[in-house]
Amino acid sequence: MADELPFERKQSRRRFVMTAAGAGASLWLAGCGGSSSEDATGGGDETTAGDGGKTYTGPKVDLAFWNGFTGGDGPFMRDMVTKFNTENENIKVKMIVQQWADYYQKVPTAVASGRGPDVGVMHVDTLATNAARNVIVPLDDVATSLQLQQDDFAETIWNAGIYKDQRFGIPLDMHPLGFYYNTAHLEKAGLSEAPMTREAHDEALEKLKGAGYDKAFWQSSTWPAHLMFMSLLWQFGGDLYNEDASQAAWDSDAGVEALTWQRSLVEDGYSPPNVASDADYIAFKNEKNSFHWDGIWQTQDLAKTSVPWAVAPLPQIGTQKAAWAGSHNLVIMRQKNPDENKLQASKVFLNWISEHSIDWAKAGQVPARNSVRESAEFQGLKNQSILAEQIDVVRFPPAVPGIGDAQAEMEQAVNRAVLGKQSPKESLAQAASKANKLLEENKKKYGA
Repeated sequence: MADELPFERKQSRRRFVMTAAGAGASLWLAGCGGSSSEDATGGGDETTAGDGGKTYTGPKVDLAFWNGFTGGDGPFMRDMVTKFNTENENIKVKMIVQQWADYYQKVPTAVASGRGPDVGVMHVDTLATNAARNVIVPLDDVATSLQLQQDDFAETIWNAGIYKDQRFGIPLDMHPLGFYYNTAHLEKAGLSEAPMTREAHDEALEKLKGAGYDKAFWQSSTWPAHLMFMSLLWQFGGDLYNEDASQAAWDSDAGVEALTWQRSLVEDGYSPPNVASDADYIAFKNEKNSFHWDGIWQTQDLAKTSVPWAVAPLPQIGTQKAAWAGSHNLVIMRQKNPDENKLQASKVFLNWISEHSIDWAKAGQVPARNSVRESAEFQGLKNQSILAEQIDVVRFPPAVPGIGDAQAEMEQAVNRAVLGKQSPKESLAQAASKANKLLEENKKKYGA
């Protein structure tokens, strides 16, 4: 994600999927101990302290703030923490950074032992799992006291922080997939703008081929191929799961059509076969390909290059607009021996970071708050504001504990189909069958 350098980001994100969301689920259970009805620390819910984050007037406290911002956005968050400490003399926040995969392994164990952080950041697709394991605490009182309402957030982003009718995360941002294109290539091919429909996209690929760019769209079989698939699945009217997320639904006609389109980039000669990990992005940086779908985080890296590039919202390949996105949420960790002063100070810090999210947007993020996103200062951030246009069409996986286990099967299905090892239909069906078993097991594991 934006929080890491491109290659490191992709490697650690894969590790994160396999450990925190998949294999790591068993580690969490072992580390936290007990059945799914027990909390990670052996204690009960913390009581509400103070005024829910408006102010802090207690004695001086030290807060540990853990996150995985190891890349170019780390200094932006560190500057925000420094500014907060300057403005709040009774609260000193110490920011501790580690790779996301390590973070998601260490946090539950640290919380269980009573040595966990006070506040942290979690991706939207990990909130339900951590809430089910009682690693993080509900924040409904914070949202109520600070008058945080859905009206100031995009509905999808706001609702993603809720698990079992309780709010566990305050959304900080969203980081969507975007459509990167080489402006010099388009100009040579006689194209005045990026193609935004399937018909225009097909025509653009042919014109680029005629201009000498025969491999204009390298299709990876790994990251971010599965993010592309989810975006296309939603564009074709499909969904990842059924209504209660008890069954995978990506093997629908919409899913087959989406994955067939991805495979067609290879079969039609617009992409080399067997594109290695990260090779599609490296090729774009070396001006070998014209189109590239990737996250908003790449804007920060590309800005340091001499590549003639621009970014746009994803083109509409299917019947409707849709795009995958991730989101960082601010969370408060459960404590074995809750300290009311630290809890109230944590809420004040959480609220301050949320209110100052324009500073975070400069790190390559789209603020979750409408008021910040609609500000003149944010509109001045060209690339972020362009990708923010997708705010009403971004989608997330459902808030289900252990959902990453099933997502990993879908990711493998995309890999097999793009490589031509299986047909899209066969590959998606195989993955859905395995995912359904995992979803059933997770119901028992997490007490859902």
